[in-house]
Amino acid sequence: MTTSADVALELGSVELAGDVAVPPGADAIVLFAHGSGSSRRSSRNRAVAATLQDAGLATLLFDLLSDDEETIDARTAELRFDISLLADRLLSATRWVGGQDGLEDMRIGYFGASTGAAAALVAAAEDDRVGAVVSRGGRPDLARDALSRVTAPTLLLVGGADTSVIAMNEEAMEQLRCEKRMEIVPGASHLFEEPGALERVADQARDWFADKLFS
Repeated sequence: MTTSADVALELGSVELAGDVAVPPGADAIVLFAHGSGSSRRSSRNRAVAATLQDAGLATLLFDLLSDDEETIDARTAELRFDISLLADRLLSATRWVGGQDGLEDMRIGYFGASTGAAAALVAAAEDDRVGAVVSRGGRPDLARDALSRVTAPTLLLVGGADTSVIAMNEEAMEQLRCEKRMEIVPGASHLFEEPGALERVADQARDWFADKLFS
């Protein structure tokens, strides 16, 4: 039975709320970086996390911003595009995982959505412990020069109707030097709200992480 818990990630001067779930025998964990204006409560990320848990992967969903920062961002929308800040939070959360009993030896994967995907790629470029990255409807263009430094196998998932983001991901594919693949989900929009679209994302993410992270 999967063990789930609410956690508080004390990351330097900021404390962030998170939810960790650990299936029996899990030896890899996927950290989720949510998209702009979202949070650890994202229904789409939670649906993907449930699929990963069913496959034996632990998951950590956490808020990239504190409550005070969320209040500022709701008014200005400035922090959600501060990719450097978001990547630093993800790296700090990765170090937090390394300090937790039962999690410290797990292999690490990142799942990023929208702007969170850019943060995941920047963080992966800085930490070679990251064994796999999956981007859902991501903005890898915001990762800029970090793309060429990513070594973790990277899967880019984009909706077939999300034409502007397809172009951004195609450009990112040219800059990535790691093992990489781009998959287009036919007919899906940016949020993958169409019937079956999110399930396809979850299945492909599960297969990618299982292939790259399981021993």
